[in-house]
Amino acid sequence: MLALNLPINTVSFGQVSTAIVRELASRKKEFIFSGVGPIDLSAQAEEPELKVALETLNRNFAATHSRENPIFKLWHLSGSLESFSQKQFLLSFYELDSPTKMELNIVKNNHKVYFSSEEAVNLFKSYGCLNVDYLPLAFDKWNFSETGKKYFQDGRIVFNLAGKLEKRKHHAKAIRAWIKRFGNNKKYCLQCAVYNPFLKPEDNNASIKSILGENKPFNVSFLGFMQKNSMYNDFVNSGDIVLAMSGGEGWGLPEFQSVCLGKHAVTLYASGYKGWANDSNSCLVYPSGKTSSVDNMFFRSGDAINQGNIYDFNDDEFIAACEKAISRVESERVNNSGKELKDKFSYAKLVDKLIEDVK
Repeated sequence: MLALNLPINTVSFGQVSTAIVRELASRKKEFIFSGVGPIDLSAQAEEPELKVALETLNRNFAATHSRENPIFKLWHLSGSLESFSQKQFLLSFYELDSPTKMELNIVKNNHKVYFSSEEAVNLFKSYGCLNVDYLPLAFDKWNFSETGKKYFQDGRIVFNLAGKLEKRKHHAKAIRAWIKRFGNNKKYCLQCAVYNPFLKPEDNNASIKSILGENKPFNVSFLGFMQKNSMYNDFVNSGDIVLAMSGGEGWGLPEFQSVCLGKHAVTLYASGYKGWANDSNSCLVYPSGKTSSVDNMFFRSGDAINQGNIYDFNDDEFIAACEKAISRVESERVNNSGKELKDKFSYAKLVDKLIEDVK
């Protein structure tokens, strides 16, 4: 029987874990389950039966699981040396370029480690970790769909920027470059869903102020934290172009879901984005080099984990890609090539691989 050790919560790790559980449940596939942290399904559409089932499985895990039984875990590398099984299959995410001694040791001490970035897989192999494999993420059909709503009546072209506000994702750089070209132009607007729940509200506000300075353009807005996936789905649907410019990404779930729903994209062709972005579904920006990941918040110099660099990009090339994306929107509002990703990357395929592997 498949054993799972997953976080069920409102952030990206929890969203992926919940989708895996939903796919298994839709097949009536039996499994045993232990939660990493409290079970929190508050972002999902209410499904009392799923919540009760997971809570019951979680309570009974110690009475039903044997260490002889292989287990699939989804978690940070730094917390994945621990295992309920002698054979742990781990899905984790790596976004930099310099694995530390601790990170390498943790990978080597798992039976198998999946990364959602082929670049990360090849990097760890180059350091002697031969037990790594590529496992692409997938479209969340339970939470994301086209709404058919018309969100603006004035014909504006809407750019969306998503992900937790931090240096690694190049939010400040992308916003400043966008404002320099499109700020206070009523033909365009930029919606930023970048609230970081790991920061205090005042720290989020201070970061935004430091990006904008004293003169905030009227066509740039910052959205608050969206607790429900249904609200986030509305945000995704309200845009025409999504900016995927993170300097290091395991996959880029918000950007990927957007493109799957037919939104055009401006994408930094690097790290996890390369798993799904191409010339047909995105206006690609190629890296101009690398820069340090250190932000003294999530990435600190000298730590035992998260050391290395992220990809950088040239502002002019970014703006050129934005102009190209605008032309695509004006020519064809829907990114039909992007919508093809829903079938190419599905949780059905992801779970098929897990069922085949975790034995």
